[in-house]
Amino acid sequence: MRITDIRDLAVRLQGEVANAVVSFAEHDVSLVAVVSDVIRNGRPVVGFAFNSIGRFAQSGILRERLIPRLKAAAPADLLDAGGLRFDPAKIVAVAMRNEKPGGHGDRAGAVAALELAIWDLNAKLSDEPACHTIARAFGRAGPKETMSAYAAGGYYYPSDSASRLRDEFAAYRDLGFTAFKMKIGGASLAQDLARVEAALELAGDGSALAVDANGRFDLDTALAYADTLTPYRLRWYEEIGDPLDFDLNRHVAERYDGAIATGENLFSAVDTQNLLRFGGMRRGRDVFQMDAGLSYGLSEYARMIALMERHGFEPSQAIPHGGHLLNLHIGLGLGLGGCECYPGVFQPFGGYPAACMLGGGAVRAPDAPGFGLEQKPELRPYLAALCPQAF
Repeated sequence: MRITDIRDLAVRLQGEVANAVVSFAEHDVSLVAVVSDVIRNGRPVVGFAFNSIGRFAQSGILRERLIPRLKAAAPADLLDAGGLRFDPAKIVAVAMRNEKPGGHGDRAGAVAALELAIWDLNAKLSDEPACHTIARAFGRAGPKETMSAYAAGGYYYPSDSASRLRDEFAAYRDLGFTAFKMKIGGASLAQDLARVEAALELAGDGSALAVDANGRFDLDTALAYADTLTPYRLRWYEEIGDPLDFDLNRHVAERYDGAIATGENLFSAVDTQNLLRFGGMRRGRDVFQMDAGLSYGLSEYARMIALMERHGFEPSQAIPHGGHLLNLHIGLGLGLGGCECYPGVFQPFGGYPAACMLGGGAVRAPDAPGFGLEQKPELRPYLAALCPQAF
């Protein structure tokens, strides 16, 4: 068994939304296909994945460094001990040959896209949804059948208003979501509080609404928002300051009684170790949002979860960033505390197929083998353009 081809395609995100720090109007994502020599129903078995949402495509890193290394490797060097599946850890090791440790950046997402495509490919070779492959690989009791999901939105738009925000969350509620997340930090504190109160008209209670500053705040601003948000008893206060300013995170945790959430911009297990050591995260309360698609893939992400457990935190405190099918399967397979969903933004990658939605804030994985990306109508044309022989 061997890999016959590896392809990538940069896909522009749709829409012109912005958070407190960046506009996504120019953002794109690396979509990857790993083609095997295994033929099913006259077509090769192909693994698809991407590098998650919120950064940029990594075409140069993939084409100039990582993909050539994998293509040059001996086929046996990419297989597991039984020779019947591809080994994600070996894929990462070959892709990272001659790369220095640290300085993760876009390289972490490029490797992740390839590694996650291997999980999709292996699950298809086993003819099962990826959450089953993931649970078995990491010794979990079995994938959860369903899990809770919240609808992430509430971005800043060129033409913004409280009524637009209410209408957006009303549409998410009609899809079956009962919890929501919105952006703060891109307006004044008074304006943001007006937006929070508008969102609460739909959420109904602070426990159903999270807010996300996207790393915008210095310590004084972070604490001012914390003090003002405290009476609302929100679901969580997210990405408060620079993601590597663990001391700022610790100061906020010491003063803010509500839950805080962070981690989506940590790209390695070592970064997570430093958050656990110095960030003031509280057992049974705070939320870890690391994202396998931004951090070298599922193998590295599983090491992050293991570190959390060794420090006394529960997997239920992990709710990955990303809002897409890859992390839905990962959350189910590893028994995590929930997942994010982008039902209204970041197409064609954000959100889940309609069959995943169960109502009452619950979701399930598609029945299709692998991650089920082919089941997402918005994404399927891009998959077909990247690898026509798979369709």
